[in-house]
Amino acid sequence: MTDKLNIMQKILGIALVASIMLLVAACNGKAAKDKKAEIGDLKVKLEKLKKEKNGLDAQIRQAEEQLAKADPSSAQAQKLVTVDTVTQGKFSHFIELQGKIDADDVAYVAPAGQGGVIKAVFVKAGDRVRKGQVILKLDDVLARQGVIAAQQNGDVLKARLAQAQSLYQRRENLWKQNIGTEIEVINAKADVDALQSQLNAAEAQVRSAQEQLSQTNVTAQISGVIDQINVKVGEFFSPQTAADPRMGIKVVNNSNLKMVTEVPENYATRIKKGDAVEVVVTELNKPAYKSTISVVGAAVNATTRSFNAEAKLPSDPVLKPNQLATMKILDYQAKSALTVPVNVVQTDEKGKYLYVVEKSNNKVVARKKNVVTGESYNGIVEIKSGLLHGDLIITEGYQTVYDGQAVSANPQTP
Repeated sequence: MTDKLNIMQKILGIALVASIMLLVAACNGKAAKDKKAEIGDLKVKLEKLKKEKNGLDAQIRQAEEQLAKADPSSAQAQKLVTVDTVTQGKFSHFIELQGKIDADDVAYVAPAGQGGVIKAVFVKAGDRVRKGQVILKLDDVLARQGVIAAQQNGDVLKARLAQAQSLYQRRENLWKQNIGTEIEVINAKADVDALQSQLNAAEAQVRSAQEQLSQTNVTAQISGVIDQINVKVGEFFSPQTAADPRMGIKVVNNSNLKMVTEVPENYATRIKKGDAVEVVVTELNKPAYKSTISVVGAAVNATTRSFNAEAKLPSDPVLKPNQLATMKILDYQAKSALTVPVNVVQTDEKGKYLYVVEKSNNKVVARKKNVVTGESYNGIVEIKSGLLHGDLIITEGYQTVYDGQAVSANPQTP
């Protein structure tokens, strides 16, 4: 009976969890649907308001014209606006991405062998070192003893080999004079060959012992500056501990720096190797560094949906790895483009438009101009069509004028 109750309780528990999951999924789905519906309603409302505004503008314009004809003395005062002349010139568009300064040459100092107890440290943070320079010394007592023992063994074998060679030479000379036996000569030669092999092995052992002794000198793998040093005399230093940034010695070569950033995948077709870039490090309060893209990632990160881009930087003592920076990638440029402030361009159901001033029947009036825009950057938008060089656009008061309204135009002040 108890087993049946336990089984029933488990089944009820599973059913309860499943019900909760279905309820949560339904709530999430409803929230997403409500959000989508809200966005759709706002878009419909915006278009409705735009249509109403255009209709009111037309009605106001018609009423003013009728009033002016019926009672010229009641003509409305001119609307005061500020205008600026459309000019033609160079326009550049940049993709601005956040990233950081990085170094091509960064190395953690590590012993070449198994490591050992630190006997002496010869550098401190901030010191400049060269490739191959000894950074610290490991305890070398056993290594030195190994070298001495190997050398002594080699010296003994050298003496024995010299003796065996002398004996072999005498045996061979006597055999040539028909004195002695051939087997004595053969045995003497075999002794020489055996001792020579032993001496070769001993010399190899000496070289191995000397290599182990040299490994107690831990050297820098690259030239650069000691960025951090987290070791002390008496600690055990090994390749494993050296790989841990909290316990190692880091050398950075600041003469070979680069800017690294993550580029969203929607820019994949607009960025390529060799593109001109400007790198801005805001904290330095210095002009942008000019460079070109040197590396473009070959794959998009599945999590961030972006790819890497790098640009080399000139040598500058104030630049440091991990500084935050902005990469401005030049992805579009027009040598002769018409441009206007982006804020003067408005949108209705027919597309983009702005207001210019023209003379009409001895009056200066506002005229609505439909335009086709291109790229926009830094508050400026390129006008592909709809305007001409020299047109006067309304830069202040454009929100409250309508097509055909009489205006009084003041020039744009610098």
